[in-house]
Amino acid sequence: MSIATSLDRFPTTLLVVDDIPENLTVLGELLRDAGYQVKAANSGHTALRYATRPPYPDLILLDIMMPEMDGYQVITHLRADPATRSIPVIFLTALNDPQNEEQGLALGAADYITKPFHPALVLARVRAQLDVKRARDWLRNQNAVLEAEVAQRLAENNLIQRVSIRALAHLAEMRDPETGNHILRTQGYVQVLAKRLRNHPRFIAFLTEQTIELLALSAPLHDIGKVGIPDHILLKPGKLTPEEWEIMKTHTIIGAKAIERAEIDVKTTIPFLSFAKEIARWHQEKWDGSGYPDGLAKDAIPISARIMALADVFDALISVRPYKAAFSLDQARNIISTERDRHFDPDIVDAFLSGFDEFVTIAQRYRDDS
Repeated sequence: MSIATSLDRFPTTLLVVDDIPENLTVLGELLRDAGYQVKAANSGHTALRYATRPPYPDLILLDIMMPEMDGYQVITHLRADPATRSIPVIFLTALNDPQNEEQGLALGAADYITKPFHPALVLARVRAQLDVKRARDWLRNQNAVLEAEVAQRLAENNLIQRVSIRALAHLAEMRDPETGNHILRTQGYVQVLAKRLRNHPRFIAFLTEQTIELLALSAPLHDIGKVGIPDHILLKPGKLTPEEWEIMKTHTIIGAKAIERAEIDVKTTIPFLSFAKEIARWHQEKWDGSGYPDGLAKDAIPISARIMALADVFDALISVRPYKAAFSLDQARNIISTERDRHFDPDIVDAFLSGFDEFVTIAQRYRDDS
């Protein structure tokens, strides 16, 4: 079925605007006989009112020379209103002046019909503009369908991506069952910190809305490297020996290398994987340079890893571990505060302290059953 055939099943409404009753009568009869539904207006003000009422016109035939509001003023109003902006307009004129025609076309007119009217010419011009409008409407509808389909596919892909990330994170978590809802809490903490820092002069260029979303998306992979740590070390209930601790620290490098291999496999740069790699490798670095694995200090530590570091330590403090009891929320807050400018970026600590109530809410929402 052609575009024209599929759209011809619906009534076509034309709005004819002219201050001379005889012209309205002549055009109205001609167009009705041709099968069109016709609305008639004898002034510019009436035309604007009819154009925004059902049945909405598919095409407007508009006289130029009218009292109070001429055709140029009418089309200017039509084009300024989103509801009428796309309705094609054919000017009706007794003037045979190229400058008038240029003015009308510049204002958005689709065509000109000169008076006195020639029925065959009028009908041909009307059909031509309606065919153009039908094709444009059809394309717009097709684009809307395609955009909806693309949006649905993107939503499905995003869901698959999030589920895959959670599955990988839970794989690491299953090796260390004491961590419970750790990935949900730390993901929430990262998002709160990033949002509180986004207008800070040191972070405003980096923490865009997209970056904040990507940071939250990648945060659950911060401990993915723990899948490479032997059980007798990862699950040891007591204190690790110096040798065991050195092996435990390698989870940062193992995680970063695993993500890097994933990037190599897909042969493209995926932003959230870049952040995940930063977080996995450097979330154990410290502001004063005493962390691991690379001993980075201050701004040499990526912002993503600095944010993750505070989120990770806070959650570790308030959580039960085989080697320690949980600290209270107030105790954890005080410990974080004392580590300002030592373990943590001072501005990130300030954001944590000012948003502490949000951290408490997240901690309670995703608290472990135990």
